[in-house]
Amino acid sequence: MSRRGFLGVAAAGLAGAVLAPGIRLIEIAQAATPGAGASPKVRWGMLIDTSKCAEGCTDCVDACNAENGLAPAKRSTDPQWIRKIEIKEVKTGRTASLPVMCQHCADPPCVDVCPTGASFKRADGIVLVDRHSCIGCRYCMMACPYKARSFVHEPLADQKADVPRGKGCVESCTLCVHRLDKGNKTTACAEACTKAGHGAIVFGDLNDPASEISRRVRAVASTQLRADLGLDPGVRYQGL
Repeated sequence: MSRRGFLGVAAAGLAGAVLAPGIRLIEIAQAATPGAGASPKVRWGMLIDTSKCAEGCTDCVDACNAENGLAPAKRSTDPQWIRKIEIKEVKTGRTASLPVMCQHCADPPCVDVCPTGASFKRADGIVLVDRHSCIGCRYCMMACPYKARSFVHEPLADQKADVPRGKGCVESCTLCVHRLDKGNKTTACAEACTKAGHGAIVFGDLNDPASEISRRVRAVASTQLRADLGLDPGVRYQGL
């Protein structure tokens, strides 16, 4: 947009002298461009079939690391956007292996506790961290019941151009937002899982009744992790 157009929109947005938490000038600029930004008609989500997720398989984790420029986690403090966990039913002894990442809640507690607005939810349901606003307080890490966020302790090198990261910031799964905003319709983890022949991860628009994920959610029983908290996660699990 033109400089004059941007200044006009920015002035209107700043009329109240203070920006609301989570609002950035870039979003004000995008609001003046028809079709720009995330659509509130969409809600991106995942359905993970745990019966197809093999113990010891790390295809989704490896794909996430490669896509976003993360090194394989060797210590508990190393950043990790997806982690594989093994769970066991105490009464029956039944076990399951499943990936856990940011659950992209409709009511994310990480956003509620962030003092700077660095943690925010897009109109399409994707929960993100603005590294320019993050002060590294880690309140969001304490608030997340899924332990899905990591803190970057060390300087970073060889970063991906589409995935800016920074020392002293909190980060987590972005549902490959950089791919979606370019028109790609799937995440790196779902793509890798499909290519490997597992088919354990279905990604798509939960608000589109004709999408594969919506059809699957209607057809099979699925579970939200810690549904008792009422956070309405966008990631669902089948077979738990």
